[in-house]
Amino acid sequence: MSQLLDNLNPEQLAAVTLPARHALILAGAGSGKTRVLTTRIAWLIQSGFCGPQGILAVTFTNKAAKEMVTRLSAMFPINTRGMWIGTFHGLCNRFLRAHHRDAGLPQLFQILDSGDQLASIKRLLKTLNIDDEKFPPRDLQHFINGQKEAGIRPAAVEAWDDYTRRRVELYVEYEAQCQREAVVDFPELLLRSYELLERNEPIRRHYQARFRHILVDEFQDTNVLQYRWLKLLAGGQGGEGGACLFCVGDDDQSIYRFRGAEIGNMRDFERDFRVTDVIRLEQNYRSQGNILDAANALITNNTKRLGKNLWTDKGAGEPIRVYEAFTDTDEARWIVEEIQSLVRDGMGRADIALLYRSNAQSRVLEHQLFSSGVPYRVYGGLRFFERQEVKHALAYLRLIANPDDDTAFTRVVNFPTRGIGARSLEALQDAARTWNTPLYQTVPHLSGKPGTSLAQFVVLIERLRQETRELPLHEMVDHVIELSGLRAHYKTEKEGQERLENLDELINAAANFSAEVGAGQIPGEQPSETSAVLAEFLAHASLEAGDHQADAGIEAVQLMTVHAAKGLEFDVVFLSGLEEGLFPHENSAQESDGLEEERRLMYVAVTRARQRLYLSFTQSRMLHGQVRYNLRSRFLEEIPEGLTKWLTPPSPRRSFVSEPSTRYYNPGAGKAAAPAMPPPPPQKSRDLGGLRIGQSVNHARFGDGVIVAAEGSGNDARVQVKFAEAGAKWLMLAMAKLTPV
Repeated sequence: MSQLLDNLNPEQLAAVTLPARHALILAGAGSGKTRVLTTRIAWLIQSGFCGPQGILAVTFTNKAAKEMVTRLSAMFPINTRGMWIGTFHGLCNRFLRAHHRDAGLPQLFQILDSGDQLASIKRLLKTLNIDDEKFPPRDLQHFINGQKEAGIRPAAVEAWDDYTRRRVELYVEYEAQCQREAVVDFPELLLRSYELLERNEPIRRHYQARFRHILVDEFQDTNVLQYRWLKLLAGGQGGEGGACLFCVGDDDQSIYRFRGAEIGNMRDFERDFRVTDVIRLEQNYRSQGNILDAANALITNNTKRLGKNLWTDKGAGEPIRVYEAFTDTDEARWIVEEIQSLVRDGMGRADIALLYRSNAQSRVLEHQLFSSGVPYRVYGGLRFFERQEVKHALAYLRLIANPDDDTAFTRVVNFPTRGIGARSLEALQDAARTWNTPLYQTVPHLSGKPGTSLAQFVVLIERLRQETRELPLHEMVDHVIELSGLRAHYKTEKEGQERLENLDELINAAANFSAEVGAGQIPGEQPSETSAVLAEFLAHASLEAGDHQADAGIEAVQLMTVHAAKGLEFDVVFLSGLEEGLFPHENSAQESDGLEEERRLMYVAVTRARQRLYLSFTQSRMLHGQVRYNLRSRFLEEIPEGLTKWLTPPSPRRSFVSEPSTRYYNPGAGKAAAPAMPPPPPQKSRDLGGLRIGQSVNHARFGDGVIVAAEGSGNDARVQVKFAEAGAKWLMLAMAKLTPV
């Protein structure tokens, strides 16, 4: 027994050896929570509190569950195969297999993953002859899953309008289809398990008597239904009998609200189960002191937290390095040069991570890594030019450049959906073989409904070709994304924001590419024709989409979003794009608890670093093919100055509440940073399109506000507006469409 408890710190020891009662363990980043969980299980069994069959341990990933089992097997000889250790979905699957008749399922029911579920919904809409533009399949999937994860069947959904009532009817039809086909989706596994436990008292009492200790990992990530499921299994909520709940989590790392995670479950647990044992694991075994001090300083700005303070005995370590770049291209170039320097000094590439708030930010980083020959790997996601929405947009551009491209044709002929089904395409392909012509040229030879639908698509491509003939490349890309319907399509998706950001980043890529092509021309030479530039850009995209990620076994720099980085750690972390509107994301101002969740996300990013942390931001960044001037993130202001080392002379502090200094930018400088020019004498007046500082205005998205500052004039004019709900925002007048109030 003593060997089991050796090397635990006092707080870990207290958590592991708690008496048999409910407990909440607040486990900070890098504080050894997995060790505490597994040692607690081993201690309970070795101390005789219960046998292996009396333990239920729940986590969120199969990887975490396997690690727990492996550690237990190494601690003492025990057969773990019969133990209930797994994910919520895995354990519910096991439960339903054992009680399939009571659950109304055949023994060999099948499970639909997310892709299978979407295909099933598409098939249902087609069977019912439902317009999938009015009821997009992915949007309906999110609606159904959201209801299930809240524990709501169709009969209980509140439908106040015709559209919602129709979606509820489709929810009913979907459930009936799944029941006929003996399949269940992921949310159904949990919901049906919960319903069975709730209505079947003998089964519920059996499991409440069997599991004497229920241990929950990553408790801050549980949703409403998962917590209700745990409460049912535990029984005796007031501490009067029932199982003992041992919940381990960190409210400061709750970053999955978009998946349904309910941070309030932690406070509800304290209240519902009258928890008196709350133990804080604050000693961090990962990061050096300055990194932890920065994380602590950041997170104290959140008001809705249970509270803890990370510390380490590793010493202060290196200061946090801060870099201010002129443009996003400069930022990426500096990051790659710094990585190359670190590697020359002996740092392993696999020990270096590049983190970013939004997936779209990876494009400029990938380009610079590829251009510099630095092996990299995108963790938990696709490289930029491999992403679905980007490939769709490129397919439209390829058809403009070459209508005989059959691969591009088949990719987008019915995306977004325009009523061109499989039979129409089969008829077209048969005709193409007969006439020995590309699909595009074969369309006029097709008659009837297939011919009519396909002819409309050809008209669309011809219209795109005509309307973009004289446009600059980035405006061409923007026009194609808009007119093709891609932007409108992704606006209807619940999680379409990220795809829209990637499409905007494709416009930026086109603008940067045009600037580089222009910078590489011989003085006096005529600019490249639009068609030639488009062909070069498409070739560039194909090359960067090629197999340039490091192969398995090759040491590579890791690229990922901050969300994907949770649970990982690296010797060196670069966190880029620390600008208002990017991190924290502009959407956070519109959401309840949005800013606090963004700060928790920043806390997660900072605590991924073991030894060295770099924070960077830019004065200007390409957005929608145009230059946007930035305010540096408020999160940088929340890190004490004594913990940071500026690698560039810090400009006057430009916080989200202060008026920034004017910036000047040369958009033609594609390969080298344009130097900041001395500011001209202050202008007595600016052309603000009839607006003035102090004027009340309205914005279609942000509502009413007051203009508090301005810079630039004419097409380059931008104003800072303090909105009642959204806070202060800088807006380009040419794009913002502000109206006087």
